[in-house]
Amino acid sequence: MARTGLTVERLTLAAAEMADEVGFENVTVSALARRFGVKDASLYFHLRNAQELRARVAVLALAEMADRAADALAGRAGKDALVAFANAYRDYAITHPGRYAAAQLQLDRETAEASAARRHAEMTRAILRGYQLAEPDQTDAVRLLHSTFHGYVSLERAGGFRHTPRTTDATWSRTLDALDALLRNWPR
Repeated sequence: MARTGLTVERLTLAAAEMADEVGFENVTVSALARRFGVKDASLYFHLRNAQELRARVAVLALAEMADRAADALAGRAGKDALVAFANAYRDYAITHPGRYAAAQLQLDRETAEASAARRHAEMTRAILRGYQLAEPDQTDAVRLLHSTFHGYVSLERAGGFRHTPRTTDATWSRTLDALDALLRNWPR
């Protein structure tokens, strides 16, 4: 019988909070059970295995990121949209480092298609249409943007930019300026 108060949603949210506190790699069924003061077996009534728990945290993180990006993009176009989208992405990674790491988890095809990953791609493509990019250039630009955003926030979170006096905010702003210039002058 299910322990009163434990639901898949509650377990997923607690695992996401734990990921932000101790790192996504440290989220386990055992650690989550300890958080709730129950035995591991109690959680298997709600979850098939640790992989399902990790995937649920990834899906939650993707949805949260998509919601933030959509709110940031509302009514914006061109460079304003690019900057709003990029800032929402970076802010989420800084505010929720464990959830951000979870969002990078490779999901099975069915789970990925049902997740907010598609919303991320659609929003990115909408931004790129403002730069008059069509296929296959859109796909290349989507990959460029994701690589740039992910690389920057990953290095920033790891302390990779601490060796210079220039602020990471200043460099981030210049990076977005450079991306905007590149997108406006995409090689044809």
